[in-house]
Amino acid sequence: TPSDTIPVIHLDEGKRKLANCQWGFIPHWAKNDDFRPINAKAETLAEKPFFRSAFKKTRCLIPASGFYEWKGNKGNKQPWYFRLKNSELFAFAGLWDHWEGQDKKIDSCIIITTNANTVMTPVHHRMPVILDPEQYDNWLVDGDRETLSPYNGEMICYPVSKKVNNPESEGEELIRPL
Repeated sequence: TPSDTIPVIHLDEGKRKLANCQWGFIPHWAKNDDFRPINAKAETLAEKPFFRSAFKKTRCLIPASGFYEWKGNKGNKQPWYFRLKNSELFAFAGLWDHWEGQDKKIDSCIIITTNANTVMTPVHHRMPVILDPEQYDNWLVDGDRETLSPYNGEMICYPVSKKVNNPESEGEELIRPL
């Protein structure tokens, strides 16, 4: 859930490094840690001042096995689980940054989103950018914006328990089809 610590892979002196970041982005130059978006639109990363520096310097991969999106009316939204058909693990494109306040230091990250693919469209109009392994260095090293497109591989989605809506919930039942 947002504000949880999640693993990210970023470059450190040209080599991939695994680190933990809080999900909810705080740029290094922010005066405080009050505003923490969890998603950033791929289409505007290079132009938006909030993300511009991280887009140039601190890109990352965010490992995942799946993700949730909700469909329906407020108060009655149904969670759906999305995963790749032929892979148990993949990576989202992301940004990370190191922020220091008066009494705390926070490494934080954000997931980049793009327009939905055909699997995602019935549930939501946007989706996280899922990178194929051969795109990892294109994103990490070069910041190639061409990699920030809707995933075109095979995906599976299905509705899951509304227990997903409770941040205290954990376990396999959260990804089990209804």
